[in-house]
Amino acid sequence: MTTALAPTLTTSDRCDRCGAQAFIRARLSSDQDLLFCAHHGREHIDKLREIAEEVIDETDRLQAEPTVVDA
Repeated sequence: MTTALAPTLTTSDRCDRCGAQAFIRARLSSDQDLLFCAHHGREHIDKLREIAEEVIDETDRLQAEPTVVDA
């Protein structure tokens, strides 16, 4: 059985590059975080993995099934 982890990034977390909603967090050894939207995160993910202590990638949330609400 696999359990989905609760998202660590919220809608108030914004991309350091463009200000869009962040879906990727790179934790640096200096106790600082870099936040990226899916677009900029994908552009820099390889380099981030080289320099970061941890990379949290929540871009899979963009593919989630939409919730249907009855009107």
